[in-house]
Amino acid sequence: MSKLPPPPPPSKPSHSAKPRQQRQLRKGMPGKSQKTGGTPSGKERQSMPKWAVWALIAVAGALIIGPRFIPTTTATKFTYTQFLEAVSNGQVTSVKINNLSNTISGELANGDTFTTTGAVSLSDADEQLLKSKNVDYDYSTPQGNFFTSLIPILLPFLLIMGFFIWMQRRAMGQAGSIMSIGRSRAKNFNADKPVTTFADVAGYEGVKQEIKEVVDFLRTPERFKEIGARVPKGILLVGPPGTGKTLFARAVAGEAGVGFLSVTGSDFMEMFVGVGASRVRDLFQQAAKMGRAIIFVDEIDSIGRKRGAGLGGGHDEREQTLNQMLAEMDGFEATEGIVVLAATNRPDILDAALLRPGRFDRQIIVPLPESDERLAILKVHSVGKRMGQDVDLDTMAKATPGMSGADLANLVNEAALFAVRRGSTHIERIDFENARDRVVLGASRESLVLNAEEKRATAYHEGGHAVLAIVLPHSDPLHKVTILPRGMALGVTWTLPAERHTYSREFFEDVICKAMGGRVAEMMVFGSLNSGAANDLEQATGIARRMVREWGMSDAVGPMAWSGQQQVFLGEDLMTSGREYSDETARKIDEEIGRILLEQEKRARVMLEKHRAGLDLVAQSLLDNETIDGAMVSRLVQQGLGQPTRRTEGETSNDSSTQLHD
Repeated sequence: MSKLPPPPPPSKPSHSAKPRQQRQLRKGMPGKSQKTGGTPSGKERQSMPKWAVWALIAVAGALIIGPRFIPTTTATKFTYTQFLEAVSNGQVTSVKINNLSNTISGELANGDTFTTTGAVSLSDADEQLLKSKNVDYDYSTPQGNFFTSLIPILLPFLLIMGFFIWMQRRAMGQAGSIMSIGRSRAKNFNADKPVTTFADVAGYEGVKQEIKEVVDFLRTPERFKEIGARVPKGILLVGPPGTGKTLFARAVAGEAGVGFLSVTGSDFMEMFVGVGASRVRDLFQQAAKMGRAIIFVDEIDSIGRKRGAGLGGGHDEREQTLNQMLAEMDGFEATEGIVVLAATNRPDILDAALLRPGRFDRQIIVPLPESDERLAILKVHSVGKRMGQDVDLDTMAKATPGMSGADLANLVNEAALFAVRRGSTHIERIDFENARDRVVLGASRESLVLNAEEKRATAYHEGGHAVLAIVLPHSDPLHKVTILPRGMALGVTWTLPAERHTYSREFFEDVICKAMGGRVAEMMVFGSLNSGAANDLEQATGIARRMVREWGMSDAVGPMAWSGQQQVFLGEDLMTSGREYSDETARKIDEEIGRILLEQEKRARVMLEKHRAGLDLVAQSLLDNETIDGAMVSRLVQQGLGQPTRRTEGETSNDSSTQLHD
């Protein structure tokens, strides 16, 4: 029924809402790709296009057969009766009779010509009439056109020959495609006109500084050779999806002004064994012809996974491709002037031989952007968009912790779409608020209508979360509470985590206590439980398990850590992924997890009983307004206590709001 964010591990920044699934680039990269070098294609080698042969045949046929169907004479057409009348009147001077077509043609006394159709041979009376009128007549059998007579013989032969020629060319095309199956599918981008530079990458100054050394080497390699320095052959960009790893690779190529070959890990894989290794060889040969070049392999984990691990053994084609990649990067043949950039969000599954010095010497972390970096990214994506006067990108940057560059790009686009739906010509603050709610919490389910009992239960459930978010000392600031169904939840309590990188045990205890607030509030008010707290319990149990097993936050278990069960398909061997502790330790871990959950549930009950008046006010406000902000919840809790608390949230709902302490 509620939707509370699980806190992130201590080593990463957190976000308090549902994980987002959109995966987009932080900034579009315009540019045109072009093929350079290589041999001409099959179509370029042909002296005549395929359609030219059929065009010549059609023209020849038209010249031969066309005259038979297109009339070329201007003679007057007579009926046979008119012909006999003209002979009787002495108007006919000569006649020619065609024995093949029974056509009679002749010349009149005034010089005109005529044609008519008669019998196969003239009757005796007709011949006597011609003789009596002194008309010259003659029977003729015209000879047929030589080419016309050959058509019945040549046409089947030409059709058979054309069929065999078509089959031969088809077979040659298939053979050519088979022969070129080992060619690399890398895209060669023009290095003369770089379209992406570091200026196009907003924020990430630390990452730029690390990767700038590669650019300096490709520009002025002699500086490094003079002092005897060796630039890393391979650089691995590691970071969550959507942080701009591919954009960084394009920016390096644009800054260095050298050739840039881009390929994805899946382009090496094929159904034929050995094709991937052949494409790797061809890729490095193309780069060697350029002199100095950058090879960018996106999603390298698809071919660089650990060898000899997982169910059913290794994948033969993938391992051969990986072996060839290892040999090309640090083999007997020199690859000086070629730098390999690769990107992945799963460095833990890569083969150790791929990550050793001499291959991928350096790993550059591309983390989720901080507040200042998110502001710079929002400014980049806001260029060219009509922004209203009330839009504050600085506030929006602080309100979007945990968002990647792709998420921020999607946020700006969603805000523009909301503005269009409203019929506005400018993007205003309300559009950004709606877009953030949609991206983080999910789309509003307006078609889902709750009955009065379900709506009241949801109001108290979310009210329990909200009151605890206000009064707990280590909880993240409360931003908004709603009982409008969003995504898969019937209601949402949204907190905004502060920028932090380590988390205390007290913080996790408050998170678990807040997760128990909805369940406890329903038990206090209705005396029964329902399935609405399933997601809360799942998140609370997961946090408690990690507190005991991984973070050493249990006095009974002590300072020991056991990682979670690794999945076999991620490269871990099945035989080594068993449990690392005894049955007695497992029982102790389960007892500690249960103790933490029960203690925080009791704590939530004590807190809510003390603030029962505030809980009732918050629930009633949710029933009346459906959505309230953190400042309103704070005022209602103060009103329920009847006295000011030691620290209150700001009167306006902003992103740096504080909390009430109890």
